[in-house]
Order: sequence, then C-alpha cells, then structure tokens
Amino acid sequence: MPSTLPLRGDAVALTSALVAVDSRNPVLVPGAPGEGDCARTLAETLDAWGFRVALVEGGRNRPNVVARIGRPGGRTLMFNGHLDTVGVEGMTHAPFEPVITDGNLFGRGSCDMKGGVAAMCAAAVHAADAGLDGEIVIAAVTDEEWQSAGTAALLAHGVRADAAIVTEPTRLAIGPAHRGFAWAVVNVHGVAAHGSRYDVGVDANTMAGLLLAELDAYQQATLPQRTHPLLGRGSFHAARISGGLGLSTYADLCRVEFERRTLPGDSGESFAAELRDACARVAARDPRFRADVEVTFVQAPNDVAVDAPIVQSLTRAIESIEGTSPSIEGLSYWTDAALLSAAGIPAICYGPGDIRLAHSATEWVPVSEVRRATAVLAQTARDWFGAR
Repeated sequence: MPSTLPLRGDAVALTSALVAVDSRNPVLVPGAPGEGDCARTLAETLDAWGFRVALVEGGRNRPNVVARIGRPGGRTLMFNGHLDTVGVEGMTHAPFEPVITDGNLFGRGSCDMKGGVAAMCAAAVHAADAGLDGEIVIAAVTDEEWQSAGTAALLAHGVRADAAIVTEPTRLAIGPAHRGFAWAVVNVHGVAAHGSRYDVGVDANTMAGLLLAELDAYQQATLPQRTHPLLGRGSFHAARISGGLGLSTYADLCRVEFERRTLPGDSGESFAAELRDACARVAARDPRFRADVEVTFVQAPNDVAVDAPIVQSLTRAIESIEGTSPSIEGLSYWTDAALLSAAGIPAICYGPGDIRLAHSATEWVPVSEVRRATAVLAQTARDWFGAR
C-alpha cells in the first residue's frame, strides 16, 4: 500500500496509487497476485475519504470493495469498475510505476480501468460533499478480465442500486449498449489411418476446413441481414484449432474453438443452433463429415434504451459540464454492465481512456479525461438525486 494515501477526492493521485499495485488476474497470468492488495489500498483510501467500506471476498486474495456514501434508505446509484488487469509481457514501459508524461498517465491498468475507478470514487466524494438525498454505491470488483466473478458475487450477495454507470474506457462517450459473446467447441471427427491409405482414412482437419468455409459464408451472407442501431452486426471467429497425431497419419479429431460476438436477442442456444445447422449443411454435401457442438461459456449483450433515466442524467451532466451534446455509441467489447442490467439495474458505460489502449504494450489514460470524468460523474449523481 502507498505510504501516503491520495488526498480526498483527487482522482489522478488515486489512479497513480492503484496503478502502482500489481493486480494481474491470476487466472490469466499463473502466479499473479490477484486483486487483494489493490482492493485493500482502495478500501483504506475510501475509508479515509469518509465512505462506509466493506471487503466482500470472492476468492483467495480476491476481495471486492463495496463502499457507500450519502444517505441510506433513499434512491441509489452504483458506480462499478474492475480492479484486475491482464499481463505485462512485452510492455514498453514499467507496468507498475505510474508516470505522467505529456498529460498522459502510463501504467498497466491506467486505461483499463483504474483511471475510471479513481474517477468514480472521487466523483462520489464531490457529489456527497455537495449534499446527496440518497446513496452512491461504489463496486470495485475482481475478475472482469476473465469471467466476471466479482460482479456476479456482489449480485449474489444482494448488492443492488436503482441504476449504474460502469466506468470502462469510452473516450467519455456514453455507451448504453454493447455486444455479448459466447464460446463453443466443435469436435470434428475423422478416421485415423496410415498416411498412404486414402481409401480408409478421413482427415478430420480437412473436414473442419469445410465447416470453417461454411461458417465464413454464413457470416458474410446472413449475419449482415440483422443489425442493431448502435452495435452493427454480430460476428464469428475461429479462435483456436488443434488436430492431428503425426505427419503420416490421418487426423481422427480436429478441435475448433469458436467465439461468437452477439447482439441483443442472441443467446447460447441460438449460437449452438447456428453451429449445428452449419454442420448439417456440410454433412449434406459430404457424408463423411461428423461433428459435435458444445457451448462452453456465454455472456449476454447489454442494451439500455437511449432515453432511459440514467442515460438522460448523464447526458444532462455532460451538457452542463462540457457545454456540448454527448456522443452516444455502441461498444464492441463486453463489460459487467450486462450482468447489472440483467439483475434489474439499468447499467451504461462512461469513462476515461480509449479501449484501443487496453491490454496493449503501451497503456495510458489522459489525465484531462480522468478529471473531466470525475466532474461529469459528480454532476450526474447530483442530477440523479434531484439536485441539478
């Protein structure tokens, strides 16, 4: 933990303090420390800033921070953000030594998304100091970079609010909708045989190639026929392919792992049906084709109406602070907003930084955006609680 806590309400200092703590996700980076030290740093800071703070364990050294400020019992607003980061291999700068250069704060997690976490915490302080007829709930969570166990655990513990803003990097645009995703495995079966026995062997790898061609044709011809006004169309890609026993052996199995980026209305079941239908079309042309399909993980899309109350509060705040109308955009990437919305908490995204810098070899967040996000989120809270 830092020897000196960030000054109360200083979002930039808090960003630096959080970046300085290694919180790589141990599922993604074996041996990484997890979010524990970062969560405790944040919890100590928020306690000193006047929040009512609790650590909710989500796994070994992986606690969520739940901090509340304002008056309990009235209207509520949640600010949500994750503390875990991805790995640091190949980075062009020291990952855990926050440095501000040319107005940008560098470090792993600065953009994704410790700058957003710091802005939301500082904003809550500024809003509370101005007087709140309600309560802001800070949810700083674990594991978003893998399977979002942190937000799921808080929802299971009954943490709720009337609406939420997830401070993922949006370049300060409002993101009321984003795509979901689903993962699946297709095992394509062949017949193992000596490489000389074309009359006996069935090459599972070649059969998988037929399926890939069929899915590519489906993606080009069918998926563009259904679009979302903010998100465009859905998509497929083959993420990993493995098969074969040796150079002189026909492959008896080819395993293809797919990811499907989904639109509102898509589901794990519809993804499985797409894959099975594609397999059936290939098998109708080539009776040697045999495959089985398993959907292994699904995260739903998010889709909050652009005229929803939380969108309107954030819009008014941006207009008040920035003097311009906000950009409203669909997000290509997934966030915990989808879990919150599914639990009955309308959740949208708004935060500092550019998602193109997330997970990158050179990661930074503009200091000016952290400060602007803090001001806008504080004004949004005042608007939400009726103090415009």
